[in-house]
Amino acid sequence: MSRRMKIDLSTILLKATELIDNHGLEQLTIGMLAEELQVRPPSLYNHVNGLNELKQKLAIHGTEKLYEAMLQAAVGRSGDDAIRALGEAYIQFVRSHPGLYHATTRFPNAEDGDLQQAQQSIVQLAIQVLQVYELEEEQAIHMVRGFRSILHGFASIEQMGGFGLPIDTDKSLTILIDTFIKGLHSICDRGNGECFYPALN
Repeated sequence: MSRRMKIDLSTILLKATELIDNHGLEQLTIGMLAEELQVRPPSLYNHVNGLNELKQKLAIHGTEKLYEAMLQAAVGRSGDDAIRALGEAYIQFVRSHPGLYHATTRFPNAEDGDLQQAQQSIVQLAIQVLQVYELEEEQAIHMVRGFRSILHGFASIEQMGGFGLPIDTDKSLTILIDTFIKGLHSICDRGNGECFYPALN
């Protein structure tokens, strides 16, 4: 009889991510995950209290991983380059982890403190990048929402196979992000007339 794998929460999330990236979030079950980990289903309940809690933890895990990807892309960049880096990292994350990204938008408890903190980290990163455009606080929030809407909308349509025409989707993404950047510049130019771009540390 083969020895059963010793598992912890990190192992569970890693395998669950693999499963949902390959098969979709809605196909995930405790039984499927236990089989892949070569453990009995009750063993998983030592770490997660059922499928809903597992999906909640995947939402947090996915949001944290998205933040890490965006932060890594933005470090050392500033201004327009940092905006482009954030956008490209976001879309690449969704392409690499479609199921995990889906999990970040489908969570049982939106009031979860850990999830809110992970989400806020992404918002604060975007606000930090936007600081060089010298926007007012409320204006910056509007622009972050707009940028997220562009990226989430593009990613979601691409995931559904909605871009059917034989035209380069990467070029479409570049045009979208550049158009967003032009909008930022139009706001900035109406202020001090010039934007200063310090690199993100």
